Amino acid sequence: MRILFVTENFPPETNASATRVFERACYWIAGGHEVTVLTQAPNFPHGRLFPGWRNRWRQTETVGGIRVVRVKTYISANKGIARRTFDFLSLMAGAVVAGLFERRPDVVIATSPQFFAAVGGWALAALKRVPFVFELGDLWPASIAAVGAMRPGPALRLIERLELFLYRRAACVVALTGAFKSNLVSRGIPPGKIAVVINGVDLPRYAPRPRDAALAAEYGIAPEDFVIGYVGTHGMAHGLENVLAAAERTADEKHLRFLFAGPGSAREGLVAAAKQRGLGNVVFLPPQPKERMPKVWSLCDAALVHLRDSPVFADVIPSKIFEAMAMGLPILICVPAGEATRLVEAEGAGLAVTPGNPTALAEASLRLMRDEALRARLAAGALEAAPRHSRAFQARAMMEALRAATSGAGDQAAARTEMLTAAGGTNGR
Repeated sequence: MRILFVTENFPPETNASATRVFERACYWIAGGHEVTVLTQAPNFPHGRLFPGWRNRWRQTETVGGIRVVRVKTYISANKGIARRTFDFLSLMAGAVVAGLFERRPDVVIATSPQFFAAVGGWALAALKRVPFVFELGDLWPASIAAVGAMRPGPALRLIERLELFLYRRAACVVALTGAFKSNLVSRGIPPGKIAVVINGVDLPRYAPRPRDAALAAEYGIAPEDFVIGYVGTHGMAHGLENVLAAAERTADEKHLRFLFAGPGSAREGLVAAAKQRGLGNVVFLPPQPKERMPKVWSLCDAALVHLRDSPVFADVIPSKIFEAMAMGLPILICVPAGEATRLVEAEGAGLAVTPGNPTALAEASLRLMRDEALRARLAAGALEAAPRHSRAFQARAMMEALRAATSGAGDQAAARTEMLTAAGGTNGR
């Protein structure tokens, strides 16, 4: 199958959507498919080009067998509605123009978030006269409204109408959570065309390993320290000020450390706040390239999954859950009760903590540090669960949805992926 994929983010960027698109496409390439990705020069989240890159009208490369076409965009940091909107629109326009000069694909896929990438994907599919598949990675614009980045009003309602238009026009929708599917069904989208393909982890890249001594020494982490790590984007949706408040409540616990690793619009403010509060038990690592992430995870004795306390985020399953599982780490999941908490608790992989409650997070952190038997039980549950959420299975499941879309049977996409799951499509290490 010849696949044309529109996405805002792609490696060397390391956020969840970049990783998901790349790792899954590698499995498609290995299966004999052709994949072309339309994206921009790497700059997320600070709105600064990565070293060695230029913002050209068109530049191509091959990464892991994937043809990558990068288009010129208006680059801005991950903050500010007007400038980010120009950024989004420029990618949409650039991807459509560049896509017109690519060989006719069998299917065009676009992923969210970045809603306007999906608009570009739909337009390109219409121009190429091929099916369009919408991968629903986030309920945008509901998620940006939830963090206060966009207020209710005519603009938001207009975008919501456009959102529903894309769902209806898509040959099928691939949703990352069951809750996303329920949301769409409640808004009139036929359930048969919505396949649920939950996020996963690329097992060959992640596995339990000893703490990286050199990296630990570089950031002042002692062998006896118990490290709770938040590894991922530091954005408005993540509410990480709550973690600093929990760190302040546990400052007298000599060997408990909170580790932050990753980029994001909120990172600078968090670093400044920790310094102002004199939080010596908080460690910040700068953003790391993807290939170093297992080393970063090796510093952790437990993984922290954290989101702002908003009902919108009850529908989200953060991808870091699956990386933590593959590393064999117990998980502290501090998100609104919903799909993610149910998944972690059902797998026996972690403790659920009330979001927005720093005292509860502090108490759960101390409990996990002090109770070795609990840690061992949760770590074993996490490691056992990891193969059930492999990226390889995710790639196969989404391919079933694509086959449905390209055969004119998009309304059967849900049934096809469900049959694969029921047949035991997971793979081990």
